[in-house]
Amino acid sequence: MVRSEIISKLSDKIHRKLKKSELEKILNIVVNTIIDGVKENKSVELRNFGRFSPKKIKQKLNARNPKTGEKIQTSEKRSIAFKMSKELRRKINKSEGKVN
Repeated sequence: MVRSEIISKLSDKIHRKLKKSELEKILNIVVNTIIDGVKENKSVELRNFGRFSPKKIKQKLNARNPKTGEKIQTSEKRSIAFKMSKELRRKINKSEGKVN
């Protein structure tokens, strides 16, 4: 699902009380707030959804360029780790036709 589809679904769910441009601004604020929190090395938690945490990827001394096979040294990088909540995991794995 892409950003425009999310905005359309939000618009349908609230019965078009807000313009799509306003919903897009709200979505941008939420995403940018998550990014800013992770940039500051803080975890961002959305209850019943999950937690975005900063993650460091160590530098590698013996990495190889796959195209040339040449050994290269990579620098330390930052990434984002996402851990879903138990509630989200339960909703995703819920089987509607499951017979016990």
